[in-house]
Amino acid sequence: MSTIQDIAQAVETGKLKLIEGLVTNALQEGLEAVTILNEGMIKALAAVGEKFQRSEIFVPEMLVAARTMKKGVEILKPKLGSGATTSFGKCIIGTVQGDLHDIGKNLVAMMIESAGFEVIDLGVDVSKDQFINAITSNPDAKVVALSALLTTTMPMMQDTARAIKGGRFTVKVMVGGAPITQEFADQIGADGYSTDAAGAAQLAKKLAA
Repeated sequence: MSTIQDIAQAVETGKLKLIEGLVTNALQEGLEAVTILNEGMIKALAAVGEKFQRSEIFVPEMLVAARTMKKGVEILKPKLGSGATTSFGKCIIGTVQGDLHDIGKNLVAMMIESAGFEVIDLGVDVSKDQFINAITSNPDAKVVALSALLTTTMPMMQDTARAIKGGRFTVKVMVGGAPITQEFADQIGADGYSTDAAGAAQLAKKLAA
């Protein structure tokens, strides 16, 4: 098995303790950092996302695979040219005000980052003003991702999405979370909606194009 295949397998199976050594060995063998990233990690995480969408694996496996890739990317960063891992631009993400849930949001953030975005994670309980300030501070941001897990915070997601859209920013708004539906996304004027983290990463790329 090649080193690239070893790295891909480590990402797919969430071998967090092995990834650092594998990536370091690949660099010492003379493999290009971009090749390791694209062929060894991004493809592997995409495969993990497909398995998740087919319900062959679940959130814990998805999280550990994303964390493994993130650790591998940290080793590669010094070797990657500027922009190599942020070819899609910036994505601002946060859980809306009144909601403290972050597991789904964190997973989406990791998947979007792995897809090639620079992610600005505002955390949880984020007010619409905080989202607006982040967009104003990052005028080159392509996508804003709003998360909500509680039905009680859906009105805040609506207020936030409408405030962003009303601000005439060029940024696209995508939404997600357990109680969110395509119908609700359409109702509040969001540009996109995804049911899961793998789909969110694909949607972010589509909206940023």
